[in-house]
Amino acid sequence: MTYLTPLVFGGLLINNGYVFAYGPNGIFTNLASQVNPDINRYWFLGYKAVITAMTFGCTTNYMLFFRNALSSIDYHTVEAGKNLGASQWTILKKIVFPQVMPMIITCIILLFQQGLTSFAAPLILGGKDFQTIMPLVLTFSARPNSRDIAAMLALFQGVFQIGVLFVVQKLTMGKNYISISKTKAKLKKQKIKNPIVNVVSHISAYLLAFLNLIPFLCVIVFSFTDYKTIGSGKISLSSFTLENYKRVLTDQSAYGPFLTSVAYAGVAALIISIICILVGRLSQKKNNIFTKATELLIYIPWVLPAILFAIGLINLYSVPHFWVGYKILTGTLVIMLIAYIVVSLPNTYRFIRSAYFGVNQELEDAAKNLGASRFYTFFKIVLPVIMPTVLAMFVLNFNGKISEYEISAFLYHPLRPTLGIVIRSNADPTAAIDAKAINLVYSTILIMISILVVWLVRYDGVKTIKNKIKKIRGGE
Repeated sequence: MTYLTPLVFGGLLINNGYVFAYGPNGIFTNLASQVNPDINRYWFLGYKAVITAMTFGCTTNYMLFFRNALSSIDYHTVEAGKNLGASQWTILKKIVFPQVMPMIITCIILLFQQGLTSFAAPLILGGKDFQTIMPLVLTFSARPNSRDIAAMLALFQGVFQIGVLFVVQKLTMGKNYISISKTKAKLKKQKIKNPIVNVVSHISAYLLAFLNLIPFLCVIVFSFTDYKTIGSGKISLSSFTLENYKRVLTDQSAYGPFLTSVAYAGVAALIISIICILVGRLSQKKNNIFTKATELLIYIPWVLPAILFAIGLINLYSVPHFWVGYKILTGTLVIMLIAYIVVSLPNTYRFIRSAYFGVNQELEDAAKNLGASRFYTFFKIVLPVIMPTVLAMFVLNFNGKISEYEISAFLYHPLRPTLGIVIRSNADPTAAIDAKAINLVYSTILIMISILVVWLVRYDGVKTIKNKIKKIRGGE
């Protein structure tokens, strides 16, 4: 579960957590300075800090989707390999990897795209001497005289992303493997037989899990402390207080961004899921010019950096157009919702499209032979198979957008700032200690909201609540 932490503690939150734990005035930096006063307080800045944050911040992609792909493998194929005398490595290479390869490649594409368009980590953890494309594009695009340089950087980024997508599509064309067993068996947990590999794997896993958990725990614990403790990093029993939460939950200017962000994230995640389910189904059944053109349109946001896409929306909808009823959308609440939906379509569509490969065509054919309609077959056979991926993407999109900053910085309504805007403002090095305290509270509440959403959507929380209600009514 520790590797799923970025699912509820990602984006600005996880990077602020690293700053709070390991930054110049971080908890562990302060503790280390008591042992060695000459310690370099800026040790966790630059390349290694960004790589660390990006590495731990992307573990959810594999934990959610790669694990789903593994669980769909027919254990009969693994048993057959064992019975034929194949080693564990041979089974992985010849049986397991071919079946999960579409999902592995999807994760690689997503991680490459996330690294290339990384914004929060370089901005917060990079320091003065570390530069990546996205912060540079933001800097250049803000200056009228250097917007051509921003466009060139964006084009350079887009060429890389198109190239990777093209190569991956060629490599995966006609190489999607599924089990054709009449009765599938659930994959069982396997023990690593090589003792050295077994020990090294377990030690590495636990160590990485511990390092991943430290910023998460620091944010939660210190959100319940006073300003003095937050500034010094020295905690005691007398440090704990609920004043920070009282201020955030009772002040409208403080809890207002929560309501705004939750509304945007929820609506955007729902619309994105519906669009990708429909287009993915069409692409699976109809391989024609229309579906290919639709896929290319969905992949367009992979070409353009999100901030340039936001600038494009501002320029496009700053004048009336007939397709929006001759309305000016710039400065309204709608334009940011459009941006949230469009920029999240490529990743979501890629995963849901990969999930369609796990649908057994024989089950659809059997339903058709029994007289079931296409809609009935889809909702009763196909949708349950892809639903784990759909729900996972809904959770990722909701949790990712609830603290989003990159697009919001350009498109948010002045009277409805989002959490990302407020958190980034409070994370400024010149911000007061009370602003940092509010950020800790924001982060903790966001974590609670994200955990609740994950439990409701991913771990049958809704079903559990319904069962509890039925028991209560039955008792009455």
